Formats: sequence, C-alpha cells, structure tokens
Amino acid sequence: MSAPVIIIGSGLAGYTVARELRKLDRDVPVILISRDSADFYSKPMLSNAFLQGKDAASLVNFKAQQMAAQLKLEILAHSEVTAIDTRERTVSVAGRTLYYGSLVLALGGEQRRIRLSGIASEDVLTVNDLDDYARFRTALEGCRRVAILGAGLIGCEFANDLAMAQFEVSLVDAGRWPLNRLLPEPQGLLMAAALEDIGVELHLGKTPKSIERTGAGYLVQMSGGETLEVDRVVASIGLTPRVTLARQAGLAVARGIVADAWLRTSAPDVYALGDCAEVDGLLLPYVMPIMQASRALAKTLTGEPTRVVYPVMPVQVKTPALPTVVAPPLEADGRWKVTAASIEDNGVWEYRNRADEVSGFALIGEHVRQRQAMLAAMAPWRG
Repeated sequence: MSAPVIIIGSGLAGYTVARELRKLDRDVPVILISRDSADFYSKPMLSNAFLQGKDAASLVNFKAQQMAAQLKLEILAHSEVTAIDTRERTVSVAGRTLYYGSLVLALGGEQRRIRLSGIASEDVLTVNDLDDYARFRTALEGCRRVAILGAGLIGCEFANDLAMAQFEVSLVDAGRWPLNRLLPEPQGLLMAAALEDIGVELHLGKTPKSIERTGAGYLVQMSGGETLEVDRVVASIGLTPRVTLARQAGLAVARGIVADAWLRTSAPDVYALGDCAEVDGLLLPYVMPIMQASRALAKTLTGEPTRVVYPVMPVQVKTPALPTVVAPPLEADGRWKVTAASIEDNGVWEYRNRADEVSGFALIGEHVRQRQAMLAAMAPWRG
C-alpha cells in the first residue's frame, strides 16, 4: 500500500481537502489528525449562534465517526502532532510514527491575545473553535454586561448577536469606525450608527490597558483613563496563523507558513492552506479562499499540479443591524470611491486599483442586492 496523505487539522480546510481528494481518488489512504474531537461544524456560525439559542452540540453537522465513514478516512481525534521530520517523511503523534506520501498542514489560526495588565487579564474569553464556544456560552450565564474588544468582522458580528439577545454590549476598538479594515470611513460610520441603534455602546479610538476583578465582574481600564464595569470580557482582534509546528520542522515561515501558488511549502510534498498559510504572499482568512485552495490542492495530490486562483470573493458580514457585503481588494495600493448612484446614502463603494479598475467593493443596506451586478463588473479572476 502506498504511503498515505496525512492531513493535520480538522477545520474547514482539512476536511475540504479530504472531501475534494475523495472526489478524485476513492482509494488513496488518508489519515486526518485533529487536536480536538474532529467533529465537523461551520466555524462562521460561532459568531451569531447565541441569539439562535444554539449550544455547541447543536452546531455539529457530523461527528468524527460519520466523517470518517463518509470520506473513507482514518481519523485520530484528540491527538497532538509533536514533530514533523520532512527528511524521513514522518509525523510523530500520540506515541506513533506515521509515514506520509504527502503532508497537508491545515493548522488554522489562534485568536490574537491583547497584552493587558491586571490580575484578571487571563479571564478574557476568546471564541475560535467549538470548545471555546461552549465555554463562552457557559460563562455568559447570569451575565448582563459584556465588553467586546475588537470591532472587526467577528467583533461586530458578536456585538450584533449579543445586543439582540438583550445583553448590554460595549464594543472597544482603537480604530475610528467599526470594520475599519474592510469598509471605507463613511460606511464604517453608518455601521457604527446601526450598532448604536440596537443598543451597542461604542468606545472607538480606545485601547484597553488593564482588567481587574470587581466582585463578580470586571473593570476594564482604557486609554485616556476611561473605565468600563462589565460582567464578562470577550476579545476578538483577529487570528494569527499557527506556525510553531512548521517552524520546528524547518519550514519557511513569514506571516504564516510560506506556500507558493500551488500550496507547496519549502519541503517536498508538504503543503499548507487555510488560516495557517501565507499563500503566494497573501493571508486570506475567509471561507472562499479555503474552498478554492482545497480544490486546487486535491488535483495536485492526485498528480495534476494545479495553481490556486481566486475568484472575486465577497464576504457577507452577519450584522442584521446593517446588512453588509464586502469584496476585500487584494491590492493595498488602490483607493475607495463612492459610486454616483449612491452618493447620498454611501451604499455602494468601489475599490479602484492603480489602473482604475474595480478590484473590490463594499455594499451596505438595501444595496447588498447589487452583489451580483458588482461581481459582473469586475474581472472574473484574481490571483
């Protein structure tokens, strides 16, 4: 029997590679290794599941045993990979040494931690996986006031969800408007107003400095001396790629595990994708890039080297207070421009690259219905 394809990671990237690989080859042995239960669920659901009354168990689509049967996998759950030897082509896990023909790193990312002083800084909650979500739901029992640190994509989604679930939400961010990395300022200010309309208290241009316990709650000290008294603190300031295992194995690491447009790392037959990978110079922590990369990699693993190319990849922000769809531009040297049709309400902004071509867009409110028209106005492929 040929050496197996080993996939490390059971998130969307790991399971999608396995699924796409099985479409092309029903017989190649595949081993999937997971630090957790390896149950399959939709991670984007974590930020708007509270209002729906969903606990962690109800978010699981398929148990690990079901995934193993569906995709003809050997799954090693609750198993930590301790070492990778790219010369011997082995993985050390749970006291075993496994040989691989191809190795796929789908390690995901870690929630960034804010450097805070104060004895209660270790009590700050983060939600990055199903186990985190279970702890998060338990921690909010009996609480009323919640501070969310970070007004990016996930922070705004949590703020919207918890405010609609009747929590008193304080949203803290150093930026001048929510979603400041995705939206131009006029739209960001409209998002701020929409969140305030549902009861979210915004503390923008503020940086949290320390957290102390005050009886059953917490005191958050911010820059400028302002304080917040809350029952729980949740941090949502983005992901940082998991690279420790790759670095220990001698793989090239920059912002993430360095991979080229074919998902190849610096070692033969070792590939990386998803939140852990810097693919062709890009960090793209969204669902659609993972899907595109998984399809390309499955072809490569079955003998047809395939370069990943990215279509226009709109992101739907789950903030019912102000429906929003953004196609983040891959270039950083362009400019935002409001369209003539929406100057009055700032509903449609285009991102123009140096050639004055539309390479991204941001739609809010009723204008999200223009998503398909905006997609049609852009080049069919990027990357």
